[in-house]
Amino acid sequence: MNLHSVARTRYAGPPLQDARAAVIMVHGRGATADDMLQFLPLLNAPDIAFLVPQATGDSWYPHRFLAPLTDNQPYLDSALTVVGELAEQAAAAGHTGARLSLLGFSQGACLALEFAARNPRRYAGVLGFSGGLIGPPGTDFRYNGSLDGAPVFLGCSESDPHIPLERVRETAAALRDLGAEVTERIYPGSAHTVTSDEVEFTASLLAGM
Repeated sequence: MNLHSVARTRYAGPPLQDARAAVIMVHGRGATADDMLQFLPLLNAPDIAFLVPQATGDSWYPHRFLAPLTDNQPYLDSALTVVGELAEQAAAAGHTGARLSLLGFSQGACLALEFAARNPRRYAGVLGFSGGLIGPPGTDFRYNGSLDGAPVFLGCSESDPHIPLERVRETAAALRDLGAEVTERIYPGSAHTVTSDEVEFTASLLAGM
């Protein structure tokens, strides 16, 4: 069984110990770490270190994020472990609290949001583009701990074929219950993609880290 490994992570920007802040960026299903790195010129954050893990087989878990949790194991736990190990790397260089953000698109957004909910603390930002918390319909999204006012951004198409709008609403409510400051933006007529508005929001957030 070939699970995920932090050793496949791509790094961009200054070395962690020299960076002003750090961002863990998580790609979606069928994509790669290199795909996420293409966004960096748009973010205009040359003094921030980016840690971009690569999923084995370009997918973090085999089934939809709405499937029973057991159907996506052990890959889901392995993926969450990789994000956790990268957060530890960042913390070892002093990037905790207001100096660490999580960002993901699609399957990667689901993973980033799930990690933040399971590991609540003060983050500089948690950004989920076209994603939501992981679990089948009817999941009780209650977690222990506090996000302590961390800014969370949820962006999604109004009619995304992969992300039900109801799940975006459930995710916003669950993260607010954890103490996050949630910005939720639903884009009419948009596709399953990263919008220019999401990029601009991210650039602004990173500038303030």
